[in-house]
Amino acid sequence: MFTDGGARGNPGPAGAGAVLYDERIIVDFGGKFIPNATNNIAEYTGLIVGLKMAIKKGFTELTCYLDSELIVKQLSNEYKVKSIELKKLKAKVDKLIESFSTINFEHIPREKNALADKIVNLILDTKLE
Repeated sequence: MFTDGGARGNPGPAGAGAVLYDERIIVDFGGKFIPNATNNIAEYTGLIVGLKMAIKKGFTELTCYLDSELIVKQLSNEYKVKSIELKKLKAKVDKLIESFSTINFEHIPREKNALADKIVNLILDTKLE
């Protein structure tokens, strides 16, 4: 699964997106508009959107690819989560990941996250017209 999030203004209007694959075939994708958020809030929201999709589709094993190194390191407890808002979102993620027998989070370069990024920008472009 690939997820992404971004804000225009940071904070500002934000979008979150996720693309779920099974054996390199897209099985679901989705996103969410957030009227006012930071990039990090949008990144966590994209992950939450994706995790909910994966649970709904019955996935029990999942690798999540994010271009946010901060979020990946927070999820691996390498970095502490200091923001109250991010703590709430991380708690949601922690609850959702209980549904998986195996789950991994990997940081990838932004250019390898093109489709999730495209969803984020389509949401923002549509909502801000």
